[in-house]
Amino acid sequence: MSQRDAYEQKLRAKLDEWQAEIDLLRAQARSAAADSELEKEQEKEAERLEKQRDEMRERLNKMRDASDDAWDDLKDGAERAWSSISDSFEKARSRFK
Repeated sequence: MSQRDAYEQKLRAKLDEWQAEIDLLRAQARSAAADSELEKEQEKEAERLEKQRDEMRERLNKMRDASDDAWDDLKDGAERAWSSISDSFEKARSRFK
C-alpha cells in the first residue's frame, strides 16, 4: 500500500469515527428531552460537526482524484482542516459529557 493510500485510509477511518460521535451526540440530545434547550444546543452542534465532516470528506475525494503533484498541496490543506475539525470534536466532547 502506498503512503498516499494509507493516508486516505486513515482519513476515511477518522471520518467514520466522527460520524459515530455525531450519532452519539444526537442520541444524547434525544434522551435529554427534559431539557429541550440542551437538546437544541446538542442538535445544532451535531449539525455543525456533520457539516465539517462533510467538508473533510469532500477534500478527501478531491485528494483521491488528484495528480501526484496536486495531491501534496491538497494534503497540506487537509492537514489544516483535519486539525480544526479535531479541535471542534474535542470541544464538543468536553462540553456535552
